[in-house]
Amino acid sequence: MKKRLFYLSMVFVMTLFSACGNGKKGVFTPTSSGRAYEILVVVDPGLWERPAGRALYDVLDTDVPGLPQSERSFRIMYTSPANYDSTLKLIRNIIIVEVNKDLYTQPKFKYAKDVYAAPQLILTIQAPDEASFEKFVEENKQVIIDFFTHAEMNRQISVLKDKHSDYISTKVKSMFDCDVWVPGELTSTKQGENFFWAGTNAATGDQNFVIYSYPYTDKDTFTKEYFVQKRDSVMKVNIPGAREGMYMETDSLMTDVRPISVQGDYALEARGLWRVKGDYMGGPYVSHARLDKSNQRIIVSEIFVYSPDKLKRNLVRQMEASLYTLKLPNSKHGGAEIPLGVTKQDTTKIIK
Repeated sequence: MKKRLFYLSMVFVMTLFSACGNGKKGVFTPTSSGRAYEILVVVDPGLWERPAGRALYDVLDTDVPGLPQSERSFRIMYTSPANYDSTLKLIRNIIIVEVNKDLYTQPKFKYAKDVYAAPQLILTIQAPDEASFEKFVEENKQVIIDFFTHAEMNRQISVLKDKHSDYISTKVKSMFDCDVWVPGELTSTKQGENFFWAGTNAATGDQNFVIYSYPYTDKDTFTKEYFVQKRDSVMKVNIPGAREGMYMETDSLMTDVRPISVQGDYALEARGLWRVKGDYMGGPYVSHARLDKSNQRIIVSEIFVYSPDKLKRNLVRQMEASLYTLKLPNSKHGGAEIPLGVTKQDTTKIIK
């Protein structure tokens, strides 16, 4: 009887491992390794040193926009295909470079999810030759950056789904009829007229969330000039400084805007620097301005960080994920996950 149970147990375990090896997730799928915004590039060493490889390196090595100091978008590691072993295959973010004129006629992207570990994304860049690879990478610079940035934000959103501030969610729902997930560490709050703020109130590494609304009456609403003017008027009233005459304002010269999609709807993203008038305080912020069609109003959700003399990339991106969870009234969008912008492939084709 004991022998039979032993053999049955072994068959069960082998079946689970087999499922993992076929791209199906069993209970023994390992947890991925590596830090957030860390990428492993699997590439031929010679190609990596030539212009094609340098083009990819330069894309990954770009600065994060909207920060007061230079911080790279990603931490880059690389290995040759021959050294791409079982340990390296557990890293959370991987780029595989495949240049082969016999296999490919044009450059393209493909990605696979949770192949060797979870959470994990493997982006494959295929091209027939190095010249077309270099051109393709340069033309799709933002696609590559957004792919891994959004992947990390989606991981943060998954965390927020199960671990967010119920108090803030309830408050935002009652004030704006919107749903949002914000980290539970934001325990300080303030309410104003059509305005709500939550923050950590930490001496350094301070993270903040703001949401406010105003009527949609101007066709120029989704312009940089209108956004900055409206933001300054709201913050002057609701985010005062330590002394009279001090208040938060926008550094308009260091603010960039662009149209993005949030849960399938248009949004104006503003990214730049804030400062306190009459003081030395300041830092980065990111805002989403969206149209609530059912109520003909603009909903602005924003995060900002105060962390003097400290790195801010991860603080900003961690909070920025919350902006993508904001669901407007009567929204029919099913989830908060950010689209990655690249075609997915069958994971069974990538396993070796």
